[in-house]
Amino acid sequence: MKKIAFLSGTRADFGKLKSLISSLAATPEEFQVEIYVTGMHMNPDYGNTHLEVESAFKHLKVHLFNNHDEPDSMDIVLAKTIMGLFGILKRSKPELLVVHGDRVEAVAGAIVASLNNTLVAHIEGGEVSGTIDELMRHAITKMSHLHFVSNESAFQNVLQLGEDRESIHVIGSPDIDVMNAPGLPSLAEVTSYYGIPFENYAILLYHPVTTNLLSVEQAGIVRYYPSKQSELQRCAQLARPNKLSDFWKALIDARRHELHALAHRVQIEALLIRYQEIFKD
Repeated sequence: MKKIAFLSGTRADFGKLKSLISSLAATPEEFQVEIYVTGMHMNPDYGNTHLEVESAFKHLKVHLFNNHDEPDSMDIVLAKTIMGLFGILKRSKPELLVVHGDRVEAVAGAIVASLNNTLVAHIEGGEVSGTIDELMRHAITKMSHLHFVSNESAFQNVLQLGEDRESIHVIGSPDIDVMNAPGLPSLAEVTSYYGIPFENYAILLYHPVTTNLLSVEQAGIVRYYPSKQSELQRCAQLARPNKLSDFWKALIDARRHELHALAHRVQIEALLIRYQEIFKD
């Protein structure tokens, strides 16, 4: 029997790991599965989502530890995560640690496991996104022994980083498993539950910059897919929100609880200004 541990620091990566955990846990005669849970899972401001992990896998051993306090910067969180994982890994002694993506928890997991002669499997390496996330993602790749990438482009990127071709496997995005999962609510159920009265609407996805390296001038550069402007204008003609400025202000205010420095908010404000230009009459 092989002991395999999964590391999760957020509800987002847990969603991507969940189907893989379930697949291995379904064959207990072959695999003993454990889950290391830390990061945002342990924060009550984000819903104490470690409870979701424990509820989904009541029959598995789930190790919980807190790796941060509210004022901690990313380097301090990394150090605390390494210290926390060291003790768990020593006691648990898995043969393989599975990490996902590019967060500091995954960096810490790869460091601790590789320095203690434990194999590391990395999911969704080889992606290109820019900023500090990409640096951390590639660093995890170099400390990993197995690579489960989502597409051929990522395969080539990991190969170019010097990894053995035989260790890289294209498995697609685990998000597909989530989207194809049985029992998901219908669109009508979702709009009813959240009280969304609109028939035509747009969804804005925003990924924050996680360091202070961008200056105000850099953040003001338009990097928001200008080639899609015509599509956005057509969407605007359908949506026609009456109180667009109030919406922008509310969106900015919603970000401020995260204690980002001003430089962190400049990029979203530049984005909103750009969208105001598109949505204007």
